[in-house]
Amino acid sequence: QVQLVESGGGLVQPGGSLRLSCAASGFTFSMYALGWYRQVLGKQRELVAVIASSGSTSYADSVKGRFTISRDNAKKTAYLQMNSLKPEDTAVYYCNARIPTTPNNYWGQGTQVTVSS
Repeated sequence: QVQLVESGGGLVQPGGSLRLSCAASGFTFSMYALGWYRQVLGKQRELVAVIASSGSTSYADSVKGRFTISRDNAKKTAYLQMNSLKPEDTAVYYCNARIPTTPNNYWGQGTQVTVSS
């Protein structure tokens, strides 16, 4: 059974840091691109960062220089290190695993990140 389980969300003050984790099971983790997306109620889900199976990374302009995506294939876990958090980073963050151009596309249940003083 395929599972993606996010953790690490919570309430943090502006300027603070959080690290999100995404633990995977039920598929060959190393073959998949891993992405972090976020969604604010009433708005479209947006891509935050992605790491390919090769390890190459890409980021949304809004988080470049502040967020870092990484993966540990041995632990079947992806991470999103978020520094210098801003109130506009407040959203539900979702983990995604996919193999491009195939139907293999999985989502986690999401974890809430709230940046507020």
